[in-house]
Amino acid sequence: MVDIKTNFRELIKNKEWKALKNFLNELDVVQLAKLIEDLSEGEEMILFRLLNRKLSKDVFQLLPFSKQAHLLEGMIQNGRKLSNLVNDMEPDDRTAFFEELPAKITQRLIQLLSPEERIIAVQLLGYPEDSIGRLMTPEYVAVKPGDTIEQTFKHIREYGQESETLNVIYVVDDDWKLVDDIKIKEILLASPKQKIDELMTHQVIALNATDDQETAVKTFRDYDRVALPVVNEDGVLIGIITVDDIMDVEEEEATEDFHKFGAFQSAVTNPLKERIFNLYKNRIFWLLALVFMNVFSGAALLSFERVIQSVVSLVFFLPLLIDSGGNAGAQSATLMIRSLAVGDVKLTDWYKLIVKELFVSLLLGITMAAGVALIASFRAPEIIVVVSATMVLTVIAGSLIGMLLPFVFTKIKLDPATASAPLITSIADICGVIIYFSIATWYFGF
Repeated sequence: MVDIKTNFRELIKNKEWKALKNFLNELDVVQLAKLIEDLSEGEEMILFRLLNRKLSKDVFQLLPFSKQAHLLEGMIQNGRKLSNLVNDMEPDDRTAFFEELPAKITQRLIQLLSPEERIIAVQLLGYPEDSIGRLMTPEYVAVKPGDTIEQTFKHIREYGQESETLNVIYVVDDDWKLVDDIKIKEILLASPKQKIDELMTHQVIALNATDDQETAVKTFRDYDRVALPVVNEDGVLIGIITVDDIMDVEEEEATEDFHKFGAFQSAVTNPLKERIFNLYKNRIFWLLALVFMNVFSGAALLSFERVIQSVVSLVFFLPLLIDSGGNAGAQSATLMIRSLAVGDVKLTDWYKLIVKELFVSLLLGITMAAGVALIASFRAPEIIVVVSATMVLTVIAGSLIGMLLPFVFTKIKLDPATASAPLITSIADICGVIIYFSIATWYFGF
């Protein structure tokens, strides 16, 4: 990439525009996309303007939204280049791009579309946000059950160029209702005089346009497909979703869950390019909320002031014990959130898991109690019983909190990832303080 960038800048410096254009058009789309991301603002615009029409479309679709938006801003004055770009984009990729833009800019871009593409864009944008309809493309190949294999190939040659994929051919009736889907391999191996209905199995798996995108992710994972048809409420085939679209959704969902678990308000794409205020805004809500939540830990400590003053060595083990409970809870929550997300665990499984988690956390607590007892034997032998018992109970409490919170959030229709690590840690801290000093108060007879 260093050589490519150096060559690019050398050609610009020498104003060898024809050689530069030839040089760029010889690179593949991935190299060009990476080059654009590495260039300065002025250089990236020069590069993009020199690309031919097909390369412009393919490269643009590989770029992150922030870079797409910046290029778009630079092309506003070049109406023809911009019009070609938005018209050439795949409908599903164009929809994903449009929904990220401010409404006024989206409306302006829609006006640049041809009448046919405008109808498609408005239709896809009309589906609810995060629905399958926003992901699908209307570019596919469909045939009728009575068509012969010979007729099917003629149809594919005529209309297949615009299709998102030719791995699967869809079968529809006269009302355009989905009947079946057939892999291209089966069609290739069939006799030219055979009819499509002879290859049909009537085991088609379809998605509904109004369903949530996570439904599509789960269906792709369960059935291991490269593409799935999308139908409306009447069973009419209106589009398809390909596996590359689902991979983008999975990445987006994973990133969002990861950030939520770290107590971010929303996902941060690139902290290097994000504005300071946006980073602040994304992080401050939970941090501020947890500040007030941790007041309860302070209140609990205050209520045990007498025992703390009498047995000062208790304070030495306080961070170790409450952190252990929080860490155990975060581990348990991570496991549950992931299992709920991929469908390995259902909401109704909580009572089966609570018994298992109880035994696991008990074993973890006993093992960790042995470790803390060893430390206490050197540091403060008089509180070995207190710290050992506390370790067992705080690990159990933290683990159960971490396991149950994702189920509670799912039950009340919230994203289980919202049961973030800092939230679990704060709750476990409060429980740990109460458990620790309650045991100490009982043990020392206060």
